[in-house]
Amino acid sequence: MKRFLGNPTAILLILIMVYQSLSSGRYNSPMDWFMSTIIILPGIIVGISFHEFAHAKVAELCGDPTPKLQGRVTVNPMAHIDPIGFIALLFIGFGWGRPVIINPGNFKKPRFNELLVALAGVTMNLILAFLFMGLLRLLYEFQPGFMFSERGIILGDVLIHVVLINIVLMVFNLLPIPPLDGFNIVTQIFNLRNTNLYYQIYNKGFLILMVLILFNLTDRVLTPSVFFVYDTLATIFF
Repeated sequence: MKRFLGNPTAILLILIMVYQSLSSGRYNSPMDWFMSTIIILPGIIVGISFHEFAHAKVAELCGDPTPKLQGRVTVNPMAHIDPIGFIALLFIGFGWGRPVIINPGNFKKPRFNELLVALAGVTMNLILAFLFMGLLRLLYEFQPGFMFSERGIILGDVLIHVVLINIVLMVFNLLPIPPLDGFNIVTQIFNLRNTNLYYQIYNKGFLILMVLILFNLTDRVLTPSVFFVYDTLATIFF
């Protein structure tokens, strides 16, 4: 990610996104913004930490010790949160964690193992969304009095956002644009690593992603997909 942030065009696009965020009116009421941020914070921390842990753990299971040597085979948020990416996520709605570094040369089946590693993060986010939706159902089933109390309503709101944020992370990371997991998934499935197309897209991927986000084009995919998955989980549990 640092390689992309060194690009002047990328910096300009980020500044435009900051301006859009500041002029959107979301900070007109600082206390409302602070409270809404507190509500979504657990979902962000859990989603990013477990997403990156899943990448690291699967890489380790596939024979690559690199993530473990770098202290990434853990759910400790401090190992996975990128300070700049985290702040950007809170203030402009777009951010990133510390990517897990792997060495495919250590894999027994490099292409297949890279595919597994790429799928691990989004799969973990889906599992978390499923588990937290299940937890929400259990709380309403066995603690209805508490869940309809003032504190229970706040807890329910936090858990709903944990579910939603994990679904957003899953769907967003499945977009086939570097540096997202979806691009690596497509690369391994179609064996694109040594093609000119791969490097052309890879070198411009972050700029492409920023433009899509800036003009809300990603929302056309994200919004219906996120609510489809959310509604499916809600139907299963409720």
